Amino acid sequence: MFRARGHATRLQQELRDRQADADAAVAENTQLVDELEAQAERAEVTLHSIADAVITTNAHGIIDYLNPVAARLTGWTTLEAIGVGVAEVLQVASETTGEPIENPALRCLREGRSIASTATSCVVRRDDKQFSIDDSVSPVRDFDGVVTGTVVTFRDCTSTRAMAQQLTWHTKHDALTGLANRQEFQALVGQALDNARTQELSHVMLYMDLDQFKVVNDTCGHVAGDELLKQLTTLLGGEIREIDTVARLGGDEFGIILYGCTLADGRGVAEKLRECVRNFRFVWQATSFELGASIGLVAIDKQSRGVAALLSAADMACQVAKEQGRNRVYAYSDADEGVAHQRRGEMQWVSRITRALAEDRFTLYCQSIIPTTGTDDLFNHVEILVRMLDNNGKIIPPGAFIPAAERYNLMGDIDRWVIRNVFKRYQGRLSADGEKPPMCSINLSGPSMGDESMLRLIQSLFEQYDVDPQCICFEITETAAVQNLTIANKFISELSNLGCRFALDDFGAGLSSFAYLKNLPVDYLKIDGGFVKDMVNDPMARAIVDACSAIGKAMGIETIAEFVEDDATLQALESIGVDYAQGYGINKPTPLEDILKTFAQHAA
Repeated sequence: MFRARGHATRLQQELRDRQADADAAVAENTQLVDELEAQAERAEVTLHSIADAVITTNAHGIIDYLNPVAARLTGWTTLEAIGVGVAEVLQVASETTGEPIENPALRCLREGRSIASTATSCVVRRDDKQFSIDDSVSPVRDFDGVVTGTVVTFRDCTSTRAMAQQLTWHTKHDALTGLANRQEFQALVGQALDNARTQELSHVMLYMDLDQFKVVNDTCGHVAGDELLKQLTTLLGGEIREIDTVARLGGDEFGIILYGCTLADGRGVAEKLRECVRNFRFVWQATSFELGASIGLVAIDKQSRGVAALLSAADMACQVAKEQGRNRVYAYSDADEGVAHQRRGEMQWVSRITRALAEDRFTLYCQSIIPTTGTDDLFNHVEILVRMLDNNGKIIPPGAFIPAAERYNLMGDIDRWVIRNVFKRYQGRLSADGEKPPMCSINLSGPSMGDESMLRLIQSLFEQYDVDPQCICFEITETAAVQNLTIANKFISELSNLGCRFALDDFGAGLSSFAYLKNLPVDYLKIDGGFVKDMVNDPMARAIVDACSAIGKAMGIETIAEFVEDDATLQALESIGVDYAQGYGINKPTPLEDILKTFAQHAA
């Protein structure tokens, strides 16, 4: 009986132990379940909180989860999307073509591997709004490696991609006009050349330089100049085909590619563009401006040597158009190689001129200007002439370096050297009885006259050196004065107030500009030497000289004839009534130092 009781007690204890083990197992399982639920909750919270869109699918491409970011980008709520095929919810297309792209989740299930995004994909939302995306898809596998679903992640990169596209656009386009810039134009010329070589096609490149654009900038400011360029951009775009390209190459220069075009047809288009610019009237604050366009053109075909050669040829053709009188069209041909050789020679002068300026290797000469009625004093009025010295001190005539200096914008530096050195040599030069040294005429290039800093320099030199302003006469060309009338008036007015005098050089070369003379307060008209040297044998040349003299008398302006090479010409000038003469028939250029030494000896 005791044995039975003991056995029952053991059974009860065993049952209690088993129950305790079961309770412990249940408690452990409950804790595990709670932990799993907590992890799942944390995962869901995380997926809800991250900035990326997340969609998960099963092995059949059916959505079983979609986070809020994905809901916003697809236009589907989570409840709507669960149980729906992923291709219906996540619609992906090409950003460039708009064509649908295979759904990346279905492709991942089909290929059983991760899929990276394409560079130009976008998601099309339910309301057809598009978002640029970067996306990736990874397969979900069980412990046996079987694909059981996918995880799709994608990010809205609309703003960053738009910014990148904008930056790319700005590297290829001019910010003011929206046209292709020089860098992009060169690339397009290269593509056109490749196309011409591979498909044996012909294209034409135009190089356009606006005439009179500087007048607008100098007269009304850069705001007006910018507005003019924008209006011209619209004008030019309306005159060519949509397939053609217009580019702004810098400043007032434009480049145009006419695709599938012969040189003859290109010339016709160029003439049409030139006429269009010529007829255009730009109005700014009640002031109207007329423009012109000098256009060079060159064929792009399989014989073309390269992009650099094409650009150089077009630029050179444009320069020839300008040299022939501006507002013209000129087509480059192989015969222009000689001109190209000349340009290369001029470019070599640039470094020589720059070095000579740095080493002070220039010297001053002068040539007399005398009354046509005759005088014994050859040096009462002289024109200053500049000569360059080579490394050995040998004189280099102006005809060798001045063209290069003018073409490559070095005349301003030479003008400054001349003015400063004239002032140094004239400082304090008065005779004992107050006699003044010869009046000297100093040539000013067009760019110098339009440079505000040049005006300030001259004014400061009068303060720095003891030079009588009445001994200084500045010569400006008629062409430069007419092209920059407002600036010329200001320049002349401010220095005339100090006592300086002014001469209008090459007068008569632009007969159409006679009307502008009344707006230029000059003291002398220098009649263009091309007419003077032929006036004895050419009645037309004599008539022009006579007309120039008559205009001078009518306006109370004295006249000076250049290129007087013999007594017959001098006598003819006197009979007409021209006031002064200058040229090799009077005397040859003489070093300025010699003239000033003579004056000093006379003064002593």
